[in-house]
Amino acid sequence: MFVPPGEPRRGTCRLAVTGHAVRVTRTTPSAAAADPATTRQPGEDRTAPKVDEATSAAVGKLSEALEWVERARGALYEFHQLSGHADKTLAEAIEDLAAAGHPRAAAQLRRELFGRNVLDGRWTFQIVEEYDDLYYRPFVEADERIRIRFTGGRRHVHEARMKATERGDAGRDPWGSGA
Repeated sequence: MFVPPGEPRRGTCRLAVTGHAVRVTRTTPSAAAADPATTRQPGEDRTAPKVDEATSAAVGKLSEALEWVERARGALYEFHQLSGHADKTLAEAIEDLAAAGHPRAAAQLRRELFGRNVLDGRWTFQIVEEYDDLYYRPFVEADERIRIRFTGGRRHVHEARMKATERGDAGRDPWGSGA
């Protein structure tokens, strides 16, 4: 069970992610955590103490899924840029072949490769745009909607709880700066 800030309790809880029993000690309340509309400060409690552990874990899992979607989107942008760079380099090679006295080879390459679609009917920018419109943006909106509903819009609540637990178990201030 997660021990909310401001409740001076000692005990043992089972951390769902790691499965390790850890001691949780919390004796200082955080006024800022009571109002999710306030600006988050580096040392403030971000654990959303009124959210139960199962909900925190589920919202955290959704955010993790979004992080994978972000990585996939980045890979698509990399694919787009790599393909564009290859096209630019191909154009230079075609020009260089023609300038070197090989116009027929240059013309053949231009017909075979220059300006080709990477997928049927689409260039890479169209793939990126379609991914953004049909998958990425709805995913971001759904994640935000769920976070607002269950954690007051706070991001990474599940991770904040892990941080507080692990730092507390190590005898450190859960929200202090430094190591």
